[in-house]
Parts: sequence; structure tokens; C-alpha cells
Amino acid sequence: MTTRLYYSDSSLCLFHATIAEAGTLPDGRAFVVLDRTAFYPTSGGQPHDIGRLGDAAVLDVLDRDEDAAVLHVLDRALAPGVDVTGEIDQARRLDHIQQHSGQHVLSAAFVHACAAPTVSFHLGADVSTIDLTATLEAEAIARAENEANRIVHENRPVGVRYASAEEAAALPLRKEPKRGGTLRLVDIENWDLSACGGTHVSRTGSIGGIVVTGWERYKGGTRVGFACGLRAVRHHRIMRDVVADATRALSVQRGEVVEAVRRLQAESRDARQQARTLGESLAKYEAQELAASAEDVAGRRVVIRAVERDANGLKLLAQAASALGPDVVLVSSARPALVVASRGTVGLKAELKFGPMTETASTTTQTTSPDVGPNFSSASSPFDAKSLVAALIARFGGKGGGRPEIAQAGGLDGNPAEIGAASAEILKGD
Repeated sequence: MTTRLYYSDSSLCLFHATIAEAGTLPDGRAFVVLDRTAFYPTSGGQPHDIGRLGDAAVLDVLDRDEDAAVLHVLDRALAPGVDVTGEIDQARRLDHIQQHSGQHVLSAAFVHACAAPTVSFHLGADVSTIDLTATLEAEAIARAENEANRIVHENRPVGVRYASAEEAAALPLRKEPKRGGTLRLVDIENWDLSACGGTHVSRTGSIGGIVVTGWERYKGGTRVGFACGLRAVRHHRIMRDVVADATRALSVQRGEVVEAVRRLQAESRDARQQARTLGESLAKYEAQELAASAEDVAGRRVVIRAVERDANGLKLLAQAASALGPDVVLVSSARPALVVASRGTVGLKAELKFGPMTETASTTTQTTSPDVGPNFSSASSPFDAKSLVAALIARFGGKGGGRPEIAQAGGLDGNPAEIGAASAEILKGD
């Protein structure tokens, strides 16, 4: 069992101890157990301390449940029986103290102001969170935030005392303890009493302020993000700079930023709709020229063309050209490497409605043959765009897919000329 110095002095960052045990974890990392330590192990939603033991860096701190020992995971092995000086990263410790103490104050504020108990707490690297049982709106959250900061500014004392489980059961604890035995109770004068083994300030003024950074609906309640002390200052600085940049970029005052953004969103939607309409019109115009350039390939009227379009532009152009008569339209772009293949819709509609043009009920018979893949050179069967794209992917790489009527692929390792020549070969059945 390790004597835990942080229980009695959360500000202690320099101490002396003796290595009682040294070993190696299953993952190969070295560890030591000290007779006494001020290093806090990950527990109760609070991350572990880091620092040094002699010339070794402390990378992680773990609880060993079976004997209540604290394992200090190191970057190098140390020998047992050696006296060492422990030095804790003071900035990290202060940060954790402010966040954890701030959480106690804020969670109590949500109980006092909103009747919303906290069910879980996570101390993150930038923002911490508490999960509340109630669904709260902005006004209620602001009310709790104000109450929490009132307690901070009153600089109330924060004490630590111990009680048995039986004694604790008779006390007004904010949250029922999850374990029995002797409990460590953190007492914020006339505000909050909670069982907790974490590190805390000695007076609430040292928390330095509590800021709610945001909230969201979560599991039937509310997840609230918050920052305390120096973190709150950093959060304010980021938000200040973001708002200042936005006001300069939009040429508005701070209170007008939201409305300006909404106006830009509306204008952007209108511009996208106009661009879509113009793109469709342009595709129809260019499709006429493409359709007129169709050439015979193995009995089909085929258009193979390289154009500079994005994926949506290629698809629009291919579909528009396919509607004007060609049996096959294949368009590709080098920037980025894209290809779209489309089946001619005019011939297809006629075929679906009237059947194959050369078939007669009295003379036509159907024969079967082994499945050897799509027969691109057979003009008597509908063109399969998906199969053509799959064949191009097999030759040039990339990813894609689609339907027999239209298919596309991207990331092909070939220029449009190479892809076009390969498409013609595939269609000929070469």
C-alpha cells in the first residue's frame, strides 16, 4: 500500500520517497511502487499526473486495486530500495485541480439552481464535461453558471474530512458513494459535500472562474462542457480572436456576426442553385455537340471524350448526351481523375417498349452460353455502363461503381487519352 500525499496536500509537487518495488508491465514498460507518493493516478474522471522520479520520466500513474499500490510507469527502469526525489508537472497539476474543483462547484450549482444532478464527469485535455439527468435550456444553464461563479468569487474554504460509510449515509452528500469503507469527503463550505479522492483547491477563489463552453442533448439529459481557471482564459482568448476575425471578414459589429453568417448562407444557397441551373443548361448545350460526334464502335454509336469537370459535372454531361441518341457515352477528366459512363436512353426506351428491333415471334430462338462476363462487342444487348467502369478499374485502378444505366469511378491511374483508348478496345471486345 502506498501513502498518498496528495490526499492531505493537493498542491504538493516535490517530495522524497523510497522505491519499494520495481517491475515490468505486460506491455514491457517499467514501473515502480514508492512507499509514499504525491503522483495522482487516473481515477474518478481525473487524469494522472506526469513528472519525474530521479532521472526517469513518469509517463503514466496507475492504481493497483489488489493492494492499493500506486504504479509509476517510467521511461526507464529504476532499482528497488533506492531513495528518489519526485517532481510533479506543476502546471498540469494546477490545471487538474482547477478543473476538478470547478466541477464540484458547477455540479452543485446545477443541483441548487436547476435540480439537475450530475451522473458522470470527464476531465478532458481542453474542455471537461459533466452529464446531467435533466434536459436544460440556455437560461437554466446560465443561471447555474452564474451561481457557480458566485461561489468562486466568495472564496469559500474547501476542506477534506473522512467518514465511514455509515457516517456518510447520514450526511447530505450530493451523490451517493460507489464504494464502502472509509470515505474521503471534499467539503465546499455551505455549498457541496462529496466523496472524492481527487486533488482540489483549498479555497474556491483559486478555481479562477468557471465558463460553460457549450452543451448538447445527451442520453435523455444534457452534456455540459466547461473550462475553469487558466483554461477559461485560453477559451476566452480563442473565442475573442475568432469573433474579431469574423467581424473584420464580414465588415460587421460583434452583435451582427450571426445575422451576417445567416445572410451569407442564404446567398450561398441561392448561388449554388443558380450554378446548378447554369450547369444543367450548359450540359444540355454541350451534350448536343457530343452527341453529334458519336462514332461507330462495334455496331454502337459511341461518344468518348475528355472534358474538365468535377464528378457532378461529368454526370450531368453524360446523362444529357445519352438522351440525344448515342448508345454509349464515356466522359473523363484528368483533374481530378474521374470517368463516367452512361447508357443511351433513347434506344433503351425503344427496346424496353417494343423489344429488339430484329426479333420476330416466329423465327427468333434464344440460346444460352456459359457466363463469361459482359459481351461489350454485342450491339444486340443493352450496354452495361457498370461493367465498362469495372473493366477500366481493373486496368487502371481506382474505385467506383453504379448501375447498368450509369456508373462512375475516380482515382484511375491513367490520362483521359489512355482511358478513352482502353474504353474503345473494351467496347470492341479486343
